[in-house]
Amino acid sequence: MSLLWQARFFTTVNRLPDLPKYQVPEIAFAGRSNAGKSTAINVLCNQKKLAFASRTPGRTQHINFFSLGGAHVGQHRKDATRVDEIRAFLVDLPGYGYAEVSGSAKDHWQLLLGRYVQERDQLAALVLIMDARRPFTELDTEMLEWFAATGKPVHCLLSKADKLNRSEAADALRLGHSVLSSYVDEQGRPLPFSVQLFSALKRSGLEDADQKILELLGISGDDEQPALHKKTPEKGEISGA
Repeated sequence: MSLLWQARFFTTVNRLPDLPKYQVPEIAFAGRSNAGKSTAINVLCNQKKLAFASRTPGRTQHINFFSLGGAHVGQHRKDATRVDEIRAFLVDLPGYGYAEVSGSAKDHWQLLLGRYVQERDQLAALVLIMDARRPFTELDTEMLEWFAATGKPVHCLLSKADKLNRSEAADALRLGHSVLSSYVDEQGRPLPFSVQLFSALKRSGLEDADQKILELLGISGDDEQPALHKKTPEKGEISGA
């Protein structure tokens, strides 16, 4: 059983001071509205309604946190295992593609998302979900540019790959490698960006995505090391007040 199957809703945040104060790794999921982000999260976590998709794209400007580990685990597993410490968070960012959102709401969304993505110390990596039929839109590229400045890993899931034939899928993957390889650090070294094909419907690419996410979090299913304890963040740390 994947460790991701332990995911449970923890909290929803609409203000930076409300971010969880736990010092555990977080991996954020981002994607354009209708790219299949919520479906991908649900399939990876083997749950039907963990992540909810808004019926109106761009209407949700909240950041949702799902915990891995914690006392709740023993209540949902067939064995008696009890994990008292939260080991990590999966973070569902608002879908971007917000043409119908008012100007003030859009400004708030950009501030919340921008500061979280660029300044959150606990954020270990970003999973960027794009429709394999039209990846790297202007907004996808903007998200990459935002996150590239951190130097942290990005793993791209080219979702809905089942809608492509073999040749089209190969072309999409080739494009992904080409675009991501163009991102380098100040010394000209490639940034830790990776890409794969993914289909929630066919459940293809699921095992690779699962392994990559756990790797980026620095944990694994047989890792028995306890998570760090909750503590007060250092002054200036973007982790809640």
